[in-house]
Amino acid sequence: MGSYMMCGCFTRKFSAGEVQPPDEVKDLFNPPLKTEVHHDMTAPLSHYYIFTGHISYLTGNQLNSDCSDVPIIEALNRGVRVIELDLWPNSKKDNVLVLHGRTLTTPVELIKCLKSIKQHAFSTSPYPVIIALEDHLTADLQAKVAQGCAYFHMMVFLIYLRLLDLLFFLNNLLQMVTETFGDMLFYPESGCLQKFPSPESLKGRILISTKPPKEYLEASSFKDNGSQSQKGKETDEDSWGKEVPDVKEKIESDAKEDVDTFQLHPDGDDDNKLSQGLHKGVSEYKRIITIHSGKLKGGMKSWLKVEENVVRRLSLSEQELAKAIATHPGDLVRFTQHNLLRVYPKGIRVDSSNYNPLIGWMYGAQLVAHNMQGYGRSLWMMHGFFQANGSCGYLKKPDFMLNNGPHGATFDPQAKLPVKKTLKVMVYMGDGWNLDFKKTHFDTYSPPDFYTRV
Repeated sequence: MGSYMMCGCFTRKFSAGEVQPPDEVKDLFNPPLKTEVHHDMTAPLSHYYIFTGHISYLTGNQLNSDCSDVPIIEALNRGVRVIELDLWPNSKKDNVLVLHGRTLTTPVELIKCLKSIKQHAFSTSPYPVIIALEDHLTADLQAKVAQGCAYFHMMVFLIYLRLLDLLFFLNNLLQMVTETFGDMLFYPESGCLQKFPSPESLKGRILISTKPPKEYLEASSFKDNGSQSQKGKETDEDSWGKEVPDVKEKIESDAKEDVDTFQLHPDGDDDNKLSQGLHKGVSEYKRIITIHSGKLKGGMKSWLKVEENVVRRLSLSEQELAKAIATHPGDLVRFTQHNLLRVYPKGIRVDSSNYNPLIGWMYGAQLVAHNMQGYGRSLWMMHGFFQANGSCGYLKKPDFMLNNGPHGATFDPQAKLPVKKTLKVMVYMGDGWNLDFKKTHFDTYSPPDFYTRV
C-alpha cells in the first residue's frame, strides 16, 4: 500500500504569538510538481498529450464576440502548443482574415495573428507550436468544382473566376506564412511524413497542419470533371428515362455557345497560364504542410485505419469520439499510437463551454481541443493537467497506451482490472485562517466553514 499526504492550506502571515505549523506540514509546502521538464522528449509527437486550443482567436462566445490576437498570446503564455485559425478571404478578395465563419464575430487580419504567434510562441515553452489552419475558401471552391450538374458549361466562367481567387489566396497565404516565420517554419523536404519527429528535435520550430489541396483543383481538370459529370448524368437518365430532351439539349447548346464567346477553351494560352500558376501555387502551399489532416473515404473504420509509412491527423467532434468509443475502441487507441487525433467541442457550444477532456485522453487522443476563453471545471482540469512536466505543453503518454498486449490487444479503459495499488491519503487541515475574516464575511448568519473534498 502506498501512502500519500496532501496538504491544503491558506497562505497568511503568522504573528509571533500564534502557533507555528509543524515541521511535517512545512515540508509539504514544496510544490508537488517538478518545475523543470523531466519526461523523455525524444519520442514521436504521437506519443505525447499536447496542450491544444480551439478557435484560439475568439475573445468570448462563438456568435458575436471579437476575434483578436490577444487570446492567442494569452494561450501561448499559458503553454498552449496548438493554435487553431479559421481563414476566410475578405470581401475584396485582397486579404486573408481570421474569423468564426457565418457568425457575427468581428474579424482580425491573419498577418497580425501570425506575427503575434512568432513573437510569443516560445515565451513559456521551447517546444514546437502547431498552427492548425482551417482553409474555408479552398473547401468552398472544392465543392464548387466537384459538384456534377447537367449545366456544367454554364459554370465554367464562374469557376474560372473562383480559381483566380484561389490562386491569389494561396500565394498570399504562402507569402505571409513563409515571410513571417522564415527559418522557424519546419516542413519535410520529401512530401508526407512517414513518422512524426520528436518535440526535442523540433525545439523553436513552427509546424503547419491542415488539409492538403486536392488534385482536382487544378485548372486542367475542368474538362475532365465536366465530361465525367455529364457522362454520369447521362447514365442516370438512361436508367430512369429522359425528360423533355429537346428543351434540355437546347439549353446546353446555348450555354456552350455562351462559353465559346468568352473563349474559355482548355487549350487557350490564358487557361494554360492559369493551370500552371494554380499548379505551382498548390504545390508550394502543399509543401509547407507538415501534418496532413483529413478523413479517408468510408466510415469510422476507414477513418481510424493505420496506413503504412504515412502519418496524419484526424479530427473528430466530441459526438464522433463517443461513437468511435462505442464501436471501435481498440482501433481508436491503435490509431493514436502512430497518428494524431484531435477532438473538438460540438457545434452547439456557442457559449465556448468545454467537455470532459479525460474521455479523449483515456483513448490516446493527443490534441484534446478546448476553448481557452471559456470557463469551468473541464478547462480547469486541462490547465492543471498541463502544469506537469514543467508546463511545457507536452506530456508523455503512459507506456500501456503505446504498447500492445498479446495478439495485438490494445489498452481498454473500460476493462475491469485487479487493483494493483491502494492510495492512502492524509489531509492536513490547518486552523487560524479564519482570523483574517469577520464571522459574517461570507454569510450574514454564520462564520465560514472548512470544506475539503478528495
